[in-house]
Amino acid sequence: MRELYLEFVKVAGNMTDPIADMFSRIKNAQMAKLQVVLVPHSKIKMEIARLLQNRGFVREVIRRGKKNRRMIELALYYDASKKGKITDLKRISKPSRRLYRSYKDIRLSKKGYGCYIVSTSKGIMDGTQARKLKVGGEILGEVY
Repeated sequence: MRELYLEFVKVAGNMTDPIADMFSRIKNAQMAKLQVVLVPHSKIKMEIARLLQNRGFVREVIRRGKKNRRMIELALYYDASKKGKITDLKRISKPSRRLYRSYKDIRLSKKGYGCYIVSTSKGIMDGTQARKLKVGGEILGEVY
């Protein structure tokens, strides 16, 4: 019985923060120069992946599988010198410390080269969209 539990822990892991897990998977795949990374599916992670695709950090986002075996497949961008588009991907608001900002307090990330990922009442969006729509929210992360 204990072996079965240990095998489950190896596969599932102890995921207290699934968004941070997604960010670390993407960063590790980018550092290893992998073309594709798989992330367990959830609605919020799918929205974050679509935001990364719209901002040009990820080439393609595909949902794979059925029911409880769903995965998100992210195809990563690389230039001719094999350098990835994503330099860093940070989790800002954590389960231990949530960070909320009004639209006035959301500033540009890395002088406009990066973006903040913001969870607002109108959905997941980047910092510039949140400022345009004048909605604040939880700052989930930063990508540049």
